[in-house]
Amino acid sequence: MLYWGVEYIFANVSGGKYISVSNASKLLGLTEQRVRQFCRDGLIDSSKEGKSWLLKEDAVASYGKKAGHILAPNQKSASPKSKKRTALSFFSGAMGMDLGIEKEGFDVRSACEFDKFCRQTISINRPNLALLGDVNEQDRVSVLDAAGLLEKDEIDLIVGGPPCQAFSTAGKRKGINDPRGNVFLKFLDLAISLDPKVLVIENVRGLLSCAMNHRPTHLRGNGFPDLRLDEQKGGALNFILQRLKNAGYRYSFNLYNAANYGTPQIRERVVIICSKHYDKIPYLQPTHSDEKQFKLKTWKTFQQATKNLKEHHHINFPERRLKYYRLLKSGQNWRNLPLEVQKEAMGKSFYSGGGKTGFYRRIAFDKPSPTLVTHPAMPATDLAHPCEDRPLSIQEYKRIQEFPDNWELAGSLIEQYKQVGNAVPASLGIAIAKMVNNLFDSVDIQNPENYPYSRYKRTCTFEWQEDFIKRAEGCMHVQGELNLD
Repeated sequence: MLYWGVEYIFANVSGGKYISVSNASKLLGLTEQRVRQFCRDGLIDSSKEGKSWLLKEDAVASYGKKAGHILAPNQKSASPKSKKRTALSFFSGAMGMDLGIEKEGFDVRSACEFDKFCRQTISINRPNLALLGDVNEQDRVSVLDAAGLLEKDEIDLIVGGPPCQAFSTAGKRKGINDPRGNVFLKFLDLAISLDPKVLVIENVRGLLSCAMNHRPTHLRGNGFPDLRLDEQKGGALNFILQRLKNAGYRYSFNLYNAANYGTPQIRERVVIICSKHYDKIPYLQPTHSDEKQFKLKTWKTFQQATKNLKEHHHINFPERRLKYYRLLKSGQNWRNLPLEVQKEAMGKSFYSGGGKTGFYRRIAFDKPSPTLVTHPAMPATDLAHPCEDRPLSIQEYKRIQEFPDNWELAGSLIEQYKQVGNAVPASLGIAIAKMVNNLFDSVDIQNPENYPYSRYKRTCTFEWQEDFIKRAEGCMHVQGELNLD
């Protein structure tokens, strides 16, 4: 029998099919000594026959998947086509957005993900879902084939959140020149070739201000040419919008705080909604607010999200930092320490600029969580429990990002934090799917007047374009007319 590329010799012993240490080591990519240690520690269901260990086949496969030792293979959809509206997912991660889309009645036919731990998570939880790997290796034919769709079949919705690091304000912001930025363009071309009724692109706030081509600061100012259009703040997004427009797509975008849609977390993401079929594409309809004037539900809090959780797996803070946490209460951070203790706790960072609100931060019980990051115990982005002396647990992470408690995550605990920290909250996926369904069903939705979709100003389509045109006026004579609606 061939199993993930490894030929297995099964031993017929009581209790099922067993494999040797040698074969298990090949499957898991570990040394035989390490596999024997797993047997001795009881990490994999096994039994000793004489001097040799025999490992239960399904236990080895299960451990390999969850630990990320077995690469989830590409797989075609094993689900029959339904009468539901069809969706295809790219850069699917741990499937946070897809869970929200599914809740609104879409049949998610395929996922596309390169990260091996995310692939394992998808494979474990959605074994019948078409699973594709590197987006650079995909084309229209391969995607349709994997999803079980024919050339004549219409695709209602494509969603994707290309890697955000190229545009993140926390990174070097190389934009389209970053290889991850090029993946963005590959996804854009692939999505256009698939011709969905609606295309949704999700990304970080930095996309609004990132240049397509970055000019170093020391090459700007007196004695240097004016910035070209693609070097302007927002040049990357302008390039993306022009490509969509040239392909016949109309679009709207905004920066959305997920807390306004029912997520117990302050998390802001750009969502671009594109279609060839609709002249007017509205913004996502909010369901919650922290301002009473809009007469919506109040923001969900950390306490509401995590109530009744009994099991917690978490990493730990080092003891040298715990002594400062013990001086802080719910909702406090390093600024609430006595001045001399602040200097001691912060070291050189005390004298650096910026707000530094992520240092020694206990989140509040009665507010939404701050934005989850990929590691809850990094010094500048701490996410400590409101009263317990520990970082947030992976179970709390899942509740905050709205994954089901029974959603299994592959890989080590650090890899699990990373998957959930990078996810799109399910409620934002629900809001996107509702808006798309409203478009399809010709439902006219009026959003509250003067509603603050995020903490930042001038992030919606028309205001952003006005600002970009003003910045670009100085280089129009060099590069021709700017073509924005």
